[in-house]
Amino acid sequence: MTWNVHGALGRNRHFDIARVMELVRAHQPDIVALQEIDSRRAAVDFFYYLRDEFGGFGVDARSIATADGDYGQILLSRWAFLHSEVRDISFQEREPRRAICATVASPFGEMKVVATHLGLSLRERNAQLRLLLEMIGDGPELTVLVGDFNDWIWAGSVRNALKRVLPGRTRHRTFPAWRPLFRLDRIYCRPARSLIQSFVDVHGREVSDHLPVIADLIVPGAGSK
Repeated sequence: MTWNVHGALGRNRHFDIARVMELVRAHQPDIVALQEIDSRRAAVDFFYYLRDEFGGFGVDARSIATADGDYGQILLSRWAFLHSEVRDISFQEREPRRAICATVASPFGEMKVVATHLGLSLRERNAQLRLLLEMIGDGPELTVLVGDFNDWIWAGSVRNALKRVLPGRTRHRTFPAWRPLFRLDRIYCRPARSLIQSFVDVHGREVSDHLPVIADLIVPGAGSK
């Protein structure tokens, strides 16, 4: 599952991270990446809250840190991480950006998961794409890339390059949530046959300006999800 939660700022203009977790729990994902986690206007640290509520393992990528709180993304997993790292993929003087690269020890075999939130300019995204391709590599295990790619232009787009190395991909319109036009949020994987099905949850529009994307994947050689 991947979801840009927009700081948990819903249509009622209130910040409510509990509603984020309520929707996440409804789908019982084994792995979920959440972007735009923002604790700068909250009495609690949302990163710790999300990890505790999910009840598994988590890796934070805090791209902005202030005295009032932090902003960034998190990768949560039911299964332990054999390895994880947070890479700085910031471009020049643009907003700081991060990517989380982890190896997950699922009961069905190891998988590589990369979670990210790319920049708003084409040059920025293309520079970040090169770093993502390094992280993805060419290993034989199931490889999954999730996040908000801010990618809506076809010519020279990130999606055009990523589909060549991660041919399994979702293509749902996710933004703006109340009338989705752009396919900003995606799940990519390799091999392509690992992607069984995918969908969005329209109830996400009550919590964020993006819709969450949920996908069922199968580890090659495993008999179940």
